[in-house]
Amino acid sequence: MSEIPYNLAAIHKRMELACKNANRDTAVVKLLLATKTISAEKIKIALGAGETLIGENKVQELKEKFDELKENSHQTHFIGHLQSNKIKEVLKFADCIQTVDRLSLAEKLQQRLEFENKTIDIFLQVNTSFEKSKFGMEPQNALQLALQVSHLNRLKIKGLMTIGLFSAEEQKVRKCFQLLKKIQRQLLQNQINAEELSMGMSGDLEIAIEEGSTIIRVGTAIFGKRPHPDSYYWNEKISH
Repeated sequence: MSEIPYNLAAIHKRMELACKNANRDTAVVKLLLATKTISAEKIKIALGAGETLIGENKVQELKEKFDELKENSHQTHFIGHLQSNKIKEVLKFADCIQTVDRLSLAEKLQQRLEFENKTIDIFLQVNTSFEKSKFGMEPQNALQLALQVSHLNRLKIKGLMTIGLFSAEEQKVRKCFQLLKKIQRQLLQNQINAEELSMGMSGDLEIAIEEGSTIIRVGTAIFGKRPHPDSYYWNEKISH
């Protein structure tokens, strides 16, 4: 029997407790299943257990799993670094792109979406840990990029995304999430409706929830260890 439903229950229990401790409504914090290298069969088990949100970070995997998963009601977010030459394919299979981090990418998305007469939800990715190994724009550039992207009518900014520092020092991790929250406030003050914060994984979800996360991204703690030793850094330059 699959352990996935039990693992999901454990993660949800942690999320609920974190919300309670932070005096937050559990309904506003969603779980995104990080499904890099995870088979469609395993993902179906999670969807069958009531999950509705998955995140892929490889275009090829996104494409390969699409047909097998389309019978199961869910949303798919793209959570990997997006290269411009993959835009056309990503727009076929993703409901949201969480990793828009440069104007050139946003403009090319806009151009393609105009051609297809579509819109898409996006998150702006910010490198709040200031690590060179991570993708995402520098925090000081976030407001300017958000203002520029807000004029691209095919892109709907829904929120911000970051990866916390992988560290045992809680305060350093917390600062990454606090910085994203600060940037969110700046955007809201400028009438950019970035209501969502995608931050926090299995190792730091409690801290992320305390600091305002609305989407927690968890993979290994639900599906088990991945074949490659990059399960935590699934969205960093070193894993590509």
